[in-house]
Amino acid sequence: MQSLELWLVRHGETPASRDGVLAGWADVPLTARGVEQAEAVRPALAGESFDGVWCSDLQRAVETAQLAYGAARSDARLREINFGGLEGHAWAALDPDVRRSFAEFNGFHPAGGESLGQLRERVHEFVGDLPFGRHLVFTHGGVIRLLTRECGSDGFVPTGTVVALDWTRREMIFTRECPVVVPQSFTE
Repeated sequence: MQSLELWLVRHGETPASRDGVLAGWADVPLTARGVEQAEAVRPALAGESFDGVWCSDLQRAVETAQLAYGAARSDARLREINFGGLEGHAWAALDPDVRRSFAEFNGFHPAGGESLGQLRERVHEFVGDLPFGRHLVFTHGGVIRLLTRECGSDGFVPTGTVVALDWTRREMIFTRECPVVVPQSFTE
């Protein structure tokens, strides 16, 4: 039986993810720590081979891909959910009902933005276009949560995390956080 395996990497830290601000389609860069997180993913991918390497077209995913693996083909269907009028707002300042709706990840649809159904449709279109094999995908927390939920695991993964899915069987293979290693001379 031919199968489709997805290795999903959440981009490194950005000013928005660090500060608890919704970025969605905003094209924010990595922080210095985000660069370190992307570089920390490289050993987890070393020696692995992939039939395709993809990334969201937003700079935080493109830069993470370049630092963690190398060149990747960008695809806008891998973008984070479009938060519409909520883009740029701090999570803590959002109405509690909006926070609850997003945290539950059911029925969330920000004004002027994208519904979870629309996110699912575009992400499934991307995945449906992939040939069988193993694919490495640099993307965003919402995209990863959407796909992992369909494999029996729910929750947001931290920046710089690798998640592998057997998409054909809808099963999780592993989740691997890639911690930034502080040189010993900095800890003494």
